[in-house]
Amino acid sequence: MKKILYVAFLLNLCVQVNAQSVAQKLEETIVQLEADPAFKHAIISLCVVNTTTGEQVFGRQEQTGLAPASTQKLFTSAAAYELLGQQFRFYTRIARDQPVQQGVLNGDLFVVGGGDPTAGSWRWAATKEKAIMDEIISILHKHKIHTIKGNIWIDDHSYTQDPLPGGWIWTDMGNYYGAGCWGINWHENQYDLTLSAGDCCGGLTTVKNISPSIPNLQLINDIRVGKQGSGDNGYIFAAPYSSRAFTSGTIPANEKSFTISGSMPHPGLVFGETLKSKMVQGGIKFSGKVQTASGAYLSGQPLRKPTAVLDSIASPTFDSINYWFLQKSVNLFGEALLKRIAFEKNGNGNTDDGASLLRNFWQERGIEKGAINIMDGSGLSPQNRVTTDALVRVLQFAKGRPWYNSFYYSLPLYNGMKMKSGSIGGSRAFAGYHTAKDGTKYSFAIIINNYNGGSGETVKKIYKVLDVLK
Repeated sequence: MKKILYVAFLLNLCVQVNAQSVAQKLEETIVQLEADPAFKHAIISLCVVNTTTGEQVFGRQEQTGLAPASTQKLFTSAAAYELLGQQFRFYTRIARDQPVQQGVLNGDLFVVGGGDPTAGSWRWAATKEKAIMDEIISILHKHKIHTIKGNIWIDDHSYTQDPLPGGWIWTDMGNYYGAGCWGINWHENQYDLTLSAGDCCGGLTTVKNISPSIPNLQLINDIRVGKQGSGDNGYIFAAPYSSRAFTSGTIPANEKSFTISGSMPHPGLVFGETLKSKMVQGGIKFSGKVQTASGAYLSGQPLRKPTAVLDSIASPTFDSINYWFLQKSVNLFGEALLKRIAFEKNGNGNTDDGASLLRNFWQERGIEKGAINIMDGSGLSPQNRVTTDALVRVLQFAKGRPWYNSFYYSLPLYNGMKMKSGSIGGSRAFAGYHTAKDGTKYSFAIIINNYNGGSGETVKKIYKVLDVLK
Protein backbone atom coordinates (compact mmCIF):
# COMPACT_ATOMS: atom_id res chain seq x y z
CA MET A 1 0.00 0.00 0.00
CA LYS A 2 2.83 2.38 0.85
CA LYS A 3 4.42 1.66 -2.54
CA ILE A 4 1.13 2.40 -4.30
CA LEU A 5 0.72 5.67 -2.43
CA TYR A 6 4.32 6.60 -3.19
CA VAL A 7 3.86 5.93 -6.93
CA ALA A 8 0.66 7.96 -6.92
CA PHE A 9 2.51 10.79 -5.17
CA LEU A 10 5.28 10.74 -7.79
CA LEU A 11 2.77 10.73 -10.67
CA ASN A 12 0.91 13.69 -9.18
CA LEU A 13 4.21 15.50 -8.66
CA CYS A 14 5.17 14.88 -12.30
CA VAL A 15 1.83 16.29 -13.47
CA GLN A 16 2.32 19.41 -11.32
CA VAL A 17 5.88 19.91 -12.59
CA ASN A 18 4.74 19.46 -16.19
CA ALA A 19 1.90 21.96 -15.68
CA GLN A 20 4.35 24.46 -14.23
CA SER A 21 6.66 23.92 -17.18
CA VAL A 22 3.84 24.45 -19.73
CA ALA A 23 2.67 27.54 -17.85
CA GLN A 24 6.18 28.97 -17.86
CA LYS A 25 6.60 28.34 -21.58
CA LEU A 26 3.21 29.92 -22.30
CA GLU A 27 4.22 32.93 -20.24
CA GLU A 28 7.43 33.27 -22.24
CA THR A 29 5.70 33.02 -25.63
CA ILE A 30 2.97 35.47 -24.63
CA VAL A 31 5.57 37.98 -23.39
CA GLN A 32 7.34 37.65 -26.75
CA LEU A 33 4.05 38.14 -28.56
CA GLU A 34 3.24 41.25 -26.54
CA ALA A 35 6.68 42.67 -27.38
CA ASP A 36 6.11 42.18 -31.12
CA PRO A 37 5.56 45.57 -32.84
CA ALA A 38 2.57 44.08 -34.68
CA PHE A 39 0.80 43.75 -31.31
CA LYS A 40 1.87 47.04 -29.74
CA HIS A 41 -1.72 48.29 -29.71
CA ALA A 42 -3.41 44.88 -29.53
CA ILE A 43 -5.19 43.03 -26.76
CA ILE A 44 -4.11 39.39 -26.35
CA SER A 45 -6.24 36.98 -24.37
CA LEU A 46 -5.36 33.34 -23.68
CA CYS A 47 -6.98 30.70 -21.49
CA VAL A 48 -5.69 27.11 -21.17
CA VAL A 49 -7.31 24.47 -18.98
CA ASN A 50 -6.43 20.86 -18.22
CA THR A 51 -9.38 19.14 -19.87
CA THR A 52 -9.32 16.18 -17.49
CA THR A 53 -9.03 18.03 -14.17
CA GLY A 54 -10.66 21.33 -15.16
CA GLU A 55 -7.79 23.25 -13.56
CA GLN A 56 -6.54 26.37 -15.30
CA VAL A 57 -3.02 25.93 -16.61
CA PHE A 58 -2.56 29.48 -17.85
CA GLY A 59 -4.55 32.68 -18.18
CA ARG A 60 -3.81 36.09 -19.64
CA GLN A 61 -6.64 38.64 -19.79
CA GLU A 62 -8.99 35.64 -19.96
CA GLN A 63 -11.83 37.68 -18.44
CA THR A 64 -11.59 40.50 -21.00
CA GLY A 65 -14.39 40.58 -23.57
CA LEU A 66 -13.05 40.66 -27.13
CA ALA A 67 -14.43 40.27 -30.66
CA PRO A 68 -14.29 36.47 -31.12
CA ALA A 69 -15.20 36.27 -34.83
CA SER A 70 -16.28 32.74 -35.74
CA THR A 71 -15.08 31.08 -32.54
CA GLN A 72 -18.40 32.42 -31.24
CA LYS A 73 -20.03 29.61 -33.24
CA LEU A 74 -19.02 27.26 -30.40
CA PHE A 75 -21.61 28.88 -28.10
CA THR A 76 -24.36 28.36 -30.68
CA SER A 77 -23.25 24.85 -31.61
CA ALA A 78 -23.06 23.41 -28.10
CA ALA A 79 -26.31 25.07 -27.00
CA ALA A 80 -28.13 23.76 -30.09
CA TYR A 81 -27.09 20.19 -29.23
CA GLU A 82 -28.81 20.64 -25.87
CA LEU A 83 -31.82 22.76 -26.86
CA LEU A 84 -32.67 21.27 -30.27
CA GLY A 85 -31.09 17.83 -30.09
CA GLN A 86 -28.54 15.93 -32.14
CA GLN A 87 -31.24 14.47 -34.43
CA PHE A 88 -33.22 17.69 -34.87
CA ARG A 89 -34.41 18.48 -38.40
CA PHE A 90 -35.93 21.53 -40.06
CA TYR A 91 -39.14 20.89 -42.03
CA THR A 92 -40.59 22.58 -45.09
CA ARG A 93 -44.29 21.85 -45.71
CA ILE A 94 -45.97 21.57 -49.10
CA ALA A 95 -49.61 22.59 -48.73
CA ARG A 96 -52.79 23.84 -50.44
CA ASP A 97 -55.76 26.06 -49.65
CA GLN A 98 -58.40 24.46 -51.88
CA PRO A 99 -59.46 20.88 -52.64
CA VAL A 100 -57.99 18.85 -55.48
CA GLN A 101 -60.66 17.76 -57.97
CA GLN A 102 -59.78 15.37 -60.79
CA GLY A 103 -56.13 16.38 -60.60
CA VAL A 104 -56.82 20.11 -60.53
CA LEU A 105 -55.86 22.26 -57.56
CA ASN A 106 -58.32 25.11 -57.77
CA GLY A 107 -56.38 27.31 -55.39
CA ASP A 108 -52.81 28.15 -54.44
CA LEU A 109 -49.87 25.85 -53.86
CA PHE A 110 -48.03 26.76 -50.64
CA VAL A 111 -44.45 26.12 -49.65
CA VAL A 112 -44.32 26.86 -45.93
CA GLY A 113 -40.78 27.36 -44.68
CA GLY A 114 -39.47 26.29 -41.30
CA GLY A 115 -36.15 28.11 -41.62
CA ASP A 116 -34.23 25.20 -43.17
CA PRO A 117 -30.81 26.66 -44.12
CA THR A 118 -29.83 23.58 -46.16
CA ALA A 119 -32.45 23.66 -48.97
CA GLY A 120 -30.65 23.92 -52.29
CA SER A 121 -27.24 23.49 -50.63
CA TRP A 122 -24.57 21.60 -52.59
CA ARG A 123 -23.16 20.00 -49.41
CA TRP A 124 -25.60 17.04 -49.33
CA ALA A 125 -27.00 14.96 -52.19
CA ALA A 126 -30.52 15.22 -50.75
CA THR A 127 -30.46 19.02 -50.50
CA LYS A 128 -29.23 19.91 -53.97
CA GLU A 129 -31.57 21.92 -56.20
CA LYS A 130 -32.60 18.97 -58.37
CA ALA A 131 -33.27 16.73 -55.37
CA ILE A 132 -35.49 19.34 -53.65
CA MET A 133 -37.41 20.16 -56.82
CA ASP A 134 -37.86 16.49 -57.70
CA GLU A 135 -39.22 15.83 -54.20
CA ILE A 136 -41.81 18.61 -54.46
CA ILE A 137 -42.94 17.44 -57.90
CA SER A 138 -43.11 13.86 -56.59
CA ILE A 139 -45.40 15.08 -53.77
CA LEU A 140 -47.70 16.73 -56.31
CA HIS A 141 -47.74 13.58 -58.45
CA LYS A 142 -48.49 11.47 -55.36
CA HIS A 143 -51.58 13.61 -54.80
CA LYS A 144 -52.41 13.30 -58.52
CA ILE A 145 -52.12 17.06 -59.09
CA HIS A 146 -51.45 17.87 -62.73
CA THR A 147 -52.88 21.42 -62.87
CA ILE A 148 -52.66 24.37 -60.48
CA LYS A 149 -55.19 27.13 -61.11
CA GLY A 150 -53.93 29.56 -58.49
CA ASN A 151 -50.50 30.94 -57.60
CA ILE A 152 -47.38 29.62 -55.91
CA TRP A 153 -47.30 31.11 -52.45
CA ILE A 154 -43.87 31.00 -50.78
CA ASP A 155 -44.41 31.40 -47.06
CA ASP A 156 -40.99 32.62 -45.93
CA HIS A 157 -42.38 34.49 -42.94
CA SER A 158 -42.07 31.85 -40.20
CA TYR A 159 -39.33 34.04 -38.70
CA THR A 160 -39.35 37.80 -38.26
CA GLN A 161 -39.31 39.95 -41.41
CA ASP A 162 -35.77 41.21 -40.70
CA PRO A 163 -33.36 38.53 -41.95
CA LEU A 164 -30.18 40.18 -40.61
CA PRO A 165 -28.94 40.47 -37.03
CA GLY A 166 -28.27 43.93 -35.67
CA GLY A 167 -24.65 44.98 -35.91
CA TRP A 168 -23.87 43.44 -39.29
CA ILE A 169 -22.07 45.91 -41.51
CA TRP A 170 -22.71 47.14 -45.03
CA THR A 171 -19.42 45.71 -46.32
CA ASP A 172 -20.49 42.18 -45.33
CA MET A 173 -24.22 41.90 -45.95
CA GLY A 174 -24.10 41.91 -49.77
CA ASN A 175 -21.50 39.13 -49.90
CA TYR A 176 -22.19 35.41 -49.54
CA TYR A 177 -20.89 35.18 -45.97
CA GLY A 178 -23.29 37.99 -44.95
CA ALA A 179 -26.44 36.27 -46.23
CA GLY A 180 -29.55 36.81 -44.13
CA CYS A 181 -31.82 34.09 -42.76
CA TRP A 182 -35.48 33.77 -43.82
CA GLY A 183 -38.21 31.22 -43.26
CA ILE A 184 -37.30 29.95 -46.74
CA ASN A 185 -33.59 29.79 -47.56
CA TRP A 186 -32.24 28.65 -50.91
CA HIS A 187 -28.72 27.77 -52.19
CA GLU A 188 -27.47 28.94 -48.78
CA ASN A 189 -28.87 32.30 -49.97
CA GLN A 190 -25.83 32.65 -52.20
CA TYR A 191 -25.44 33.46 -55.88
CA ASP A 192 -22.32 33.43 -58.03
CA LEU A 193 -21.29 36.43 -60.11
CA THR A 194 -18.90 35.45 -62.92
CA LEU A 195 -16.70 38.16 -64.40
CA SER A 196 -14.03 38.42 -67.07
CA ALA A 197 -11.01 40.71 -66.83
CA GLY A 198 -8.71 42.07 -69.53
CA ASP A 199 -5.09 43.13 -69.33
CA CYS A 200 -3.82 45.04 -66.30
CA CYS A 201 -4.83 47.47 -65.01
CA GLY A 202 -7.78 49.66 -64.01
CA GLY A 203 -10.18 48.71 -66.77
CA LEU A 204 -13.76 47.70 -66.03
CA THR A 205 -14.56 43.98 -65.82
CA THR A 206 -17.38 42.37 -67.80
CA VAL A 207 -20.30 40.53 -66.18
CA LYS A 208 -20.65 37.12 -67.82
CA ASN A 209 -23.24 35.35 -65.68
CA ILE A 210 -25.29 35.38 -62.48
CA SER A 211 -26.24 31.95 -61.14
CA PRO A 212 -28.85 31.25 -60.01
CA SER A 213 -30.72 34.03 -61.77
CA ILE A 214 -31.99 36.72 -59.39
CA PRO A 215 -35.40 38.12 -60.41
CA ASN A 216 -35.61 41.91 -60.82
CA LEU A 217 -31.97 42.46 -59.80
CA GLN A 218 -30.17 45.44 -61.33
CA LEU A 219 -26.42 44.93 -60.93
CA ILE A 220 -24.24 48.05 -61.17
CA ASN A 221 -20.72 46.72 -61.73
CA ASP A 222 -17.63 48.75 -60.88
CA ILE A 223 -15.14 45.92 -60.30
CA ARG A 224 -11.86 46.79 -61.99
CA VAL A 225 -8.93 44.81 -63.35
CA GLY A 226 -6.11 44.40 -60.86
CA LYS A 227 -2.63 42.98 -61.16
CA GLN A 228 -2.27 39.40 -62.33
CA GLY A 229 -2.33 37.04 -59.37
CA SER A 230 -3.71 39.72 -57.03
CA GLY A 231 -6.60 37.49 -55.92
CA ASP A 232 -10.23 38.20 -55.11
CA ASN A 233 -10.66 41.77 -53.92
CA GLY A 234 -14.17 42.24 -55.27
CA TYR A 235 -17.14 43.14 -53.08
CA ILE A 236 -20.88 43.20 -53.61
CA PHE A 237 -23.03 45.74 -51.78
CA ALA A 238 -26.75 45.09 -51.36
CA ALA A 239 -29.43 44.98 -48.69
CA PRO A 240 -32.21 42.44 -48.11
CA TYR A 241 -35.19 42.87 -50.47
CA SER A 242 -33.21 45.36 -52.57
CA SER A 243 -33.58 45.32 -56.37
CA ARG A 244 -30.13 46.90 -56.83
CA ALA A 245 -26.63 45.65 -56.07
CA PHE A 246 -23.35 47.54 -56.42
CA THR A 247 -19.90 46.07 -56.88
CA SER A 248 -16.43 47.50 -56.31
CA GLY A 249 -12.84 46.40 -55.90
CA THR A 250 -10.64 44.33 -58.21
CA ILE A 251 -10.06 40.86 -59.63
CA PRO A 252 -6.82 39.63 -61.27
CA ALA A 253 -5.97 40.52 -64.86
CA ASN A 254 -6.44 38.08 -67.74
CA GLU A 255 -9.19 36.07 -66.07
CA LYS A 256 -11.78 34.71 -68.50
CA SER A 257 -14.15 33.42 -65.81
CA PHE A 258 -13.60 34.70 -62.28
CA THR A 259 -16.38 34.10 -59.76
CA ILE A 260 -17.24 36.03 -56.62
CA SER A 261 -20.32 35.23 -54.55
CA GLY A 262 -23.08 37.48 -53.24
CA SER A 263 -26.03 37.10 -50.90
CA MET A 264 -29.53 36.80 -52.36
CA PRO A 265 -31.65 39.84 -51.49
CA HIS A 266 -34.85 37.75 -51.53
CA PRO A 267 -34.18 33.97 -51.60
CA GLY A 268 -37.86 33.00 -51.32
CA LEU A 269 -38.53 34.68 -54.64
CA VAL A 270 -35.61 32.87 -56.30
CA PHE A 271 -36.89 29.57 -54.88
CA GLY A 272 -40.42 30.26 -56.11
CA GLU A 273 -39.36 31.12 -59.64
CA THR A 274 -37.18 28.01 -59.79
CA LEU A 275 -40.11 25.87 -58.61
CA LYS A 276 -42.41 27.42 -61.21
CA SER A 277 -39.99 26.51 -63.99
CA LYS A 278 -39.36 22.97 -62.72
CA MET A 279 -43.07 22.25 -62.28
CA VAL A 280 -43.79 23.11 -65.90
CA GLN A 281 -40.86 20.93 -66.97
CA GLY A 282 -42.29 18.16 -64.77
CA GLY A 283 -45.60 18.18 -66.64
CA ILE A 284 -47.64 20.22 -64.16
CA LYS A 285 -49.75 22.92 -65.78
CA PHE A 286 -49.37 26.30 -64.13
CA SER A 287 -49.92 29.81 -65.46
CA GLY A 288 -50.09 31.80 -62.23
CA LYS A 289 -47.46 33.90 -60.52
CA VAL A 290 -45.06 33.56 -57.61
CA GLN A 291 -45.82 35.42 -54.40
CA THR A 292 -43.88 35.55 -51.13
CA ALA A 293 -45.20 36.17 -47.65
CA SER A 294 -42.34 38.54 -46.83
CA GLY A 295 -43.06 40.55 -49.97
CA ALA A 296 -46.73 40.75 -49.08
CA TYR A 297 -45.90 41.81 -45.53
CA LEU A 298 -43.60 44.60 -46.68
CA SER A 299 -46.18 45.92 -49.14
CA GLY A 300 -49.01 45.79 -46.59
CA GLN A 301 -50.93 42.99 -48.30
CA PRO A 302 -52.76 40.29 -46.28
CA LEU A 303 -50.89 37.05 -45.66
CA ARG A 304 -52.39 33.86 -47.05
CA LYS A 305 -52.42 30.57 -45.16
CA PRO A 306 -53.01 26.99 -46.37
CA THR A 307 -55.78 24.74 -45.10
CA ALA A 308 -54.21 21.33 -45.71
CA VAL A 309 -50.67 19.93 -45.76
CA LEU A 310 -49.77 17.56 -48.58
CA ASP A 311 -46.38 16.49 -47.25
CA SER A 312 -43.12 17.84 -45.84
CA ILE A 313 -39.44 17.88 -46.72
CA ALA A 314 -36.88 17.29 -43.96
CA SER A 315 -33.41 18.76 -43.68
CA PRO A 316 -30.36 16.70 -42.69
CA THR A 317 -30.06 16.12 -38.96
CA PHE A 318 -28.52 18.80 -36.77
CA ASP A 319 -25.28 16.90 -36.18
CA SER A 320 -24.74 16.81 -39.95
CA ILE A 321 -25.57 20.52 -40.25
CA ASN A 322 -23.22 21.28 -37.37
CA TYR A 323 -20.37 19.54 -39.16
CA TRP A 324 -20.49 22.08 -42.01
CA PHE A 325 -21.35 24.90 -39.60
CA LEU A 326 -17.99 24.46 -37.84
CA GLN A 327 -15.88 22.99 -40.65
CA LYS A 328 -16.68 25.68 -43.21
CA SER A 329 -17.91 28.35 -40.80
CA VAL A 330 -21.24 28.86 -42.60
CA ASN A 331 -22.71 31.97 -40.99
CA LEU A 332 -26.21 31.27 -42.34
CA PHE A 333 -26.36 28.01 -40.38
CA GLY A 334 -25.57 29.84 -37.13
CA GLU A 335 -28.29 32.43 -37.71
CA ALA A 336 -30.81 29.72 -38.62
CA LEU A 337 -30.01 27.78 -35.45
CA LEU A 338 -30.26 30.88 -33.26
CA LYS A 339 -33.63 31.81 -34.74
CA ARG A 340 -34.86 28.24 -34.43
CA ILE A 341 -33.92 28.13 -30.75
CA ALA A 342 -36.07 31.25 -30.24
CA PHE A 343 -38.89 29.78 -32.35
CA GLU A 344 -38.91 26.54 -30.38
CA LYS A 345 -38.99 28.46 -27.09
CA ASN A 346 -41.53 31.21 -27.78
CA GLY A 347 -42.81 30.75 -31.35
CA ASN A 348 -41.00 33.86 -32.58
CA GLY A 349 -37.86 33.35 -34.66
CA ASN A 350 -36.22 36.57 -33.59
CA THR A 351 -32.43 36.98 -33.50
CA ASP A 352 -32.49 39.14 -30.37
CA ASP A 353 -34.64 36.57 -28.54
CA GLY A 354 -32.31 33.80 -29.67
CA ALA A 355 -29.24 35.68 -28.44
CA SER A 356 -30.93 36.32 -25.09
CA LEU A 357 -31.86 32.65 -24.74
CA LEU A 358 -28.29 31.67 -25.57
CA ARG A 359 -26.89 33.95 -22.88
CA ASN A 360 -29.42 32.59 -20.36
CA PHE A 361 -28.51 29.02 -21.30
CA TRP A 362 -24.83 29.60 -20.62
CA GLN A 363 -25.49 31.63 -17.47
CA GLU A 364 -27.32 28.59 -16.08
CA ARG A 365 -24.14 26.63 -16.75
CA GLY A 366 -21.85 29.00 -14.90
CA ILE A 367 -20.88 31.61 -17.50
CA GLU A 368 -21.73 35.18 -16.52
CA LYS A 369 -23.82 37.10 -19.05
CA GLY A 370 -21.19 39.84 -19.17
CA ALA A 371 -18.73 37.30 -20.56
CA ILE A 372 -20.86 36.67 -23.66
CA ASN A 373 -22.25 39.90 -25.08
CA ILE A 374 -23.44 38.57 -28.43
CA MET A 375 -25.46 40.01 -31.30
CA ASP A 376 -25.80 36.95 -33.53
CA GLY A 377 -25.27 33.21 -33.81
CA SER A 378 -22.24 33.22 -36.09
CA GLY A 379 -19.80 35.85 -34.81
CA LEU A 380 -19.95 38.06 -37.90
CA SER A 381 -21.00 41.19 -36.01
CA PRO A 382 -17.98 43.27 -34.91
CA GLN A 383 -20.03 44.24 -31.83
CA ASN A 384 -19.79 40.74 -30.31
CA ARG A 385 -17.67 40.43 -27.19
CA VAL A 386 -16.79 37.19 -25.39
CA THR A 387 -13.98 36.06 -23.11
CA THR A 388 -11.53 33.24 -23.69
CA ASP A 389 -12.50 31.90 -20.26
CA ALA A 390 -16.12 31.59 -21.49
CA LEU A 391 -15.01 29.81 -24.67
CA VAL A 392 -13.02 27.29 -22.65
CA ARG A 393 -15.98 26.74 -20.33
CA VAL A 394 -18.08 25.84 -23.38
CA LEU A 395 -15.42 23.35 -24.47
CA GLN A 396 -15.33 21.85 -20.98
CA PHE A 397 -19.12 21.59 -20.87
CA ALA A 398 -19.18 19.80 -24.23
CA LYS A 399 -16.57 17.30 -23.05
CA GLY A 400 -19.03 15.81 -20.57
CA ARG A 401 -22.08 15.54 -22.85
CA PRO A 402 -23.27 12.46 -24.79
CA TRP A 403 -22.98 14.38 -28.08
CA TYR A 404 -19.32 15.30 -27.50
CA ASN A 405 -17.93 12.93 -30.15
CA SER A 406 -20.13 14.56 -32.81
CA PHE A 407 -19.10 18.03 -31.61
CA TYR A 408 -15.40 17.13 -31.58
CA TYR A 409 -15.60 15.54 -35.02
CA SER A 410 -17.07 18.76 -36.42
CA LEU A 411 -14.10 20.87 -35.33
CA PRO A 412 -11.62 21.67 -38.15
CA LEU A 413 -7.98 20.62 -37.94
CA TYR A 414 -5.52 23.52 -37.93
CA ASN A 415 -1.84 23.29 -37.01
CA GLY A 416 -2.44 19.64 -36.09
CA MET A 417 -5.02 20.70 -33.48
CA LYS A 418 -8.81 20.29 -33.40
CA MET A 419 -10.05 23.87 -33.10
CA LYS A 420 -12.43 26.47 -34.45
CA SER A 421 -10.88 29.51 -36.06
CA GLY A 422 -12.20 33.05 -36.24
CA SER A 423 -11.31 36.04 -38.39
CA ILE A 424 -12.88 39.46 -38.91
CA GLY A 425 -11.27 42.88 -39.33
CA GLY A 426 -8.47 43.19 -36.76
CA SER A 427 -9.38 39.97 -34.93
CA ARG A 428 -7.90 36.46 -35.05
CA ALA A 429 -9.00 33.70 -32.72
CA PHE A 430 -8.78 29.95 -32.13
CA ALA A 431 -10.50 27.68 -29.60
CA GLY A 432 -10.41 23.92 -29.26
CA TYR A 433 -8.74 20.83 -27.86
CA HIS A 434 -5.34 19.20 -28.03
CA THR A 435 -3.63 16.18 -26.49
CA ALA A 436 0.07 16.70 -25.82
CA LYS A 437 2.76 14.08 -26.48
CA ASP A 438 2.79 13.21 -22.77
CA GLY A 439 -0.95 12.49 -22.87
CA THR A 440 -2.11 15.68 -21.15
CA LYS A 441 -5.38 16.97 -22.62
CA TYR A 442 -5.91 20.72 -22.99
CA SER A 443 -8.89 22.94 -23.72
CA PHE A 444 -7.82 26.38 -24.90
CA ALA A 445 -8.89 29.66 -26.47
CA ILE A 446 -6.86 32.57 -27.77
CA ILE A 447 -8.15 35.88 -29.16
CA ILE A 448 -6.11 38.79 -30.47
CA ASN A 449 -7.87 42.07 -31.28
CA ASN A 450 -6.48 45.14 -33.03
CA TYR A 451 -3.28 43.63 -34.36
CA ASN A 452 -1.28 45.32 -37.10
CA GLY A 453 -0.04 43.47 -40.17
CA GLY A 454 -1.15 40.53 -42.28
CA SER A 455 -3.55 37.89 -41.07
CA GLY A 456 -1.30 35.06 -42.29
CA GLU A 457 1.68 36.25 -40.29
CA THR A 458 -0.50 36.73 -37.21
CA VAL A 459 -1.75 33.16 -37.46
CA LYS A 460 1.83 31.83 -37.59
CA LYS A 461 2.63 33.73 -34.41
CA ILE A 462 -0.49 32.36 -32.69
CA TYR A 463 0.50 28.84 -33.71
CA LYS A 464 3.86 29.37 -32.04
CA VAL A 465 2.00 30.00 -28.75
CA LEU A 466 -0.26 26.99 -29.18
CA ASP A 467 2.68 24.76 -30.10
CA VAL A 468 3.65 24.87 -26.42
CA LEU A 469 0.67 22.57 -25.79
CA LYS A 470 2.10 19.91 -28.06
